[in-house]
Amino acid sequence: MKTTINFKYINKLAIPALIAGVAEPILSTTDLAIVGNIDHNATESIAAIGIVGAFLSMLIWVFGQTRSGISSILSQYVGANKLEEIKTLPAQAIVLVVGASILILGLTYPFASHIFEFYNASGTILDYAIEYYKIRVIGFPFTLFTIAVFGVFRGLQNTYYPMIIALIGTALNIILDLVLVYGIEGFIPAMHIQGAAYASVFAQITMALISVVYVLKKTSISLRFTLPFHKEIKRFIGMILNLFIRTIALNIALYFGTSYAVSYGKEHIAAYTIGLNLWLLGAFMIDGYSSVGNILSGKLLGQKSYKTLLFLNKKLVKYGFLFGISFTVFGALLYKPIGLLFTKEPLVLKEFYEVFWVLLLMQPLCAITFIFDGTFKGLGEMKYLRNVLIFATGLGFIPTLLLFDALGFKLYAIWAAFTVWMFFRGIFLYFKFRRKFLPLAQKS
Repeated sequence: MKTTINFKYINKLAIPALIAGVAEPILSTTDLAIVGNIDHNATESIAAIGIVGAFLSMLIWVFGQTRSGISSILSQYVGANKLEEIKTLPAQAIVLVVGASILILGLTYPFASHIFEFYNASGTILDYAIEYYKIRVIGFPFTLFTIAVFGVFRGLQNTYYPMIIALIGTALNIILDLVLVYGIEGFIPAMHIQGAAYASVFAQITMALISVVYVLKKTSISLRFTLPFHKEIKRFIGMILNLFIRTIALNIALYFGTSYAVSYGKEHIAAYTIGLNLWLLGAFMIDGYSSVGNILSGKLLGQKSYKTLLFLNKKLVKYGFLFGISFTVFGALLYKPIGLLFTKEPLVLKEFYEVFWVLLLMQPLCAITFIFDGTFKGLGEMKYLRNVLIFATGLGFIPTLLLFDALGFKLYAIWAAFTVWMFFRGIFLYFKFRRKFLPLAQKS
């Protein structure tokens, strides 16, 4: 059965995925907004959350690629009408990634101080970073489990249940943040940055538990691990290894950005952290449309519907660009209030407002790049994604950062580097997609 692509069908998948995608950055931005308004070392707390957030994002993005691998393979089997042949793979994939996450947790926990010193953290910021990380990292395996389950639902062309799970987790996190960070007089003491970490962990565990219920109740996929391994596990591992290397390159860029911001001073890292979380919020929001490319491109590839695949891509690029423009306009209209939402520190706000416009202007470019990124993941083109990101980081991001830093541009240098990085990523994916699928569409 061929898939019909229209505005209604795209948005039926995209809007729930958009809402679900916002959950992770909202967890982080909620921590920042609430902790940034405490009356004790707010700037240092924001900086610590930013440093830990950069490291945890690296781990989540490295191991969270399970979602793309599971979604890509499942959607291709759905498109070929062979779902029964793939039902044992998700549980095997989930066990592998959660097992690896527990190993990483055990290896990083004792060395937290060394890890964050590597990010140039010191003094109070380092102490807070260690304190926050040693609580927050407990939720890491639960986060990866939930992400993998989201991949199962995406592969089955369903974004509704991930949205429900994400909404519950986000709402719980916000409530617990308010209660645990500020406390309730006479009942719960104010826990400040520790409270933000505990709030995130409780939310992550809750999301994982609800994910189990939804998979067992709403799908025919089993979460029971069985042997032997499915024949597609080799392809899955290959995808994950390519995405792993790709994500290492991605996080090299994030590491350099965070490290340089820390070296400029505590106000700079605090301002950069606010900007980075807003940038990630935009990225995760456009993931709603990017995920449609991820979900449907695999299905259309399985159907060999190349003309429909080209049509889908054209629509998604259009919607992504408009979304990026709307994000830019919204940010420009609320330029001052957005900064005040996160902090009242005058020096931090000064640094943030100086560079926020760069972040806003790059949103349409980011949106188009993320659309192609999602499409290539759905097509299983993980090796090409790997190569593009290595190139963009090594020959785009790092040289731009070093040049503008040497000229004394500080935070401008970091955001200029991210802009060049996104341009390189998008342009290579665009030409590769057109070169590969235009001839196939013409033949079909």
